[in-house]
Amino acid sequence: MSTDKSPIILAFSGGLDTSFCVPWLKENYSRDVVTACVDTGGIDEAAAESLEERSKALGAVEHVLINAKQEFFETVIRHLIAGNVLRGNAYPLCVGAERGLQAEKLAEIARARRATTVAHGCTAAGNDQVRFEVALRTLNPGLEVLAPVRDNSWVRDEQLAYLEKQGMPLPAQGSAYSINRGLWGVTIGGQETLTSENSIPEAAWVLSPHAFSEPRAASQHTLEFRKGIPAKLDGKSLPPVKLIEALETLAGSYGIGRGIHLGDTVLGTKGRVAFEAPAAITLITAHRELEKLVLSAQQMRIKDSVAAIYGDLVHEGKQLDLACADIEAMLVSSQRRVTGTVKFTLRPGRLFIDGVESEHSLLAATRGVYGESAGEWTPADALGYARILSLPGTLQTRAGG
Repeated sequence: MSTDKSPIILAFSGGLDTSFCVPWLKENYSRDVVTACVDTGGIDEAAAESLEERSKALGAVEHVLINAKQEFFETVIRHLIAGNVLRGNAYPLCVGAERGLQAEKLAEIARARRATTVAHGCTAAGNDQVRFEVALRTLNPGLEVLAPVRDNSWVRDEQLAYLEKQGMPLPAQGSAYSINRGLWGVTIGGQETLTSENSIPEAAWVLSPHAFSEPRAASQHTLEFRKGIPAKLDGKSLPPVKLIEALETLAGSYGIGRGIHLGDTVLGTKGRVAFEAPAAITLITAHRELEKLVLSAQQMRIKDSVAAIYGDLVHEGKQLDLACADIEAMLVSSQRRVTGTVKFTLRPGRLFIDGVESEHSLLAATRGVYGESAGEWTPADALGYARILSLPGTLQTRAGG
């Protein structure tokens, strides 16, 4: 039997899997359990109090709550905006992008308490088990990582029966949908997302349940970016986290950012999940339009190619890889001139970009007027350019006989 009596640090969400882990780990390892919740969005004061109460009732010796929303923005979200990252051209990595940061905080808590072991409640079927363990082993290869639910193939009914037998509080039951919420959006899983045929019902949407049954009148708004960082909403300066939260409420009321993502899981299978990301979709759409005004075509092509790789790495839980740091440095550099204002209109289910302006506008920099007058070149220059540009095609036609 192990003589290690250091506490086990458990990533804790308050759901069934992590609730089950608290008494099970205590019983099977004869060690104290410290629950840790890293808030990367979606936890208000009432939810925070409820998590601590549940943790203590389940037998944890300590509950730690870390507010990491600002750090989540600085280390991950700002780069997802800079890269206009949409997985499958649709999904803005609402949930999952924070796992690396959460693992980092988990490792810090373990180090501070001289703990040798951390644990999570992930199952064998999802992406998060891989994300957590890749990040944790990158941070501290010597840290023991336990996954009781996955490694023992516990099913829901068995976990509930165990908690009932132990006289432990049960998590709220009854919802047909699994909901995960963070700063960058919400994911919703249910019976409909297990196959590819149907959408979830209207009542299952979390941020926009009345967007179409009680449609709001159209409204016009502005977003201001400074070097790629969202800085103002409707002329009001806000820290990025507060701006994202305000934009989620505003755009969510119009049903902006709804979608169902069908794509490849980290495990190599296909997966499907509904999501709501009103702030993410609005910011990425507005940011992309501003970039079109201030970045060259070459900058956009290069940035798009590395941003796609960055999105894959974050999705797989590899944002602590040095390759990610290299891409982030390039993305930060690309944002030096991405300063300006984006005007947009919200209507139920539709985000329309009305216009963009910037002191670094490449459109305003030319002496010509597109489709009207050249300004920068003569008609003879244009003719010569067209002839030179057509040479490869001309030569191919001649060579083809």
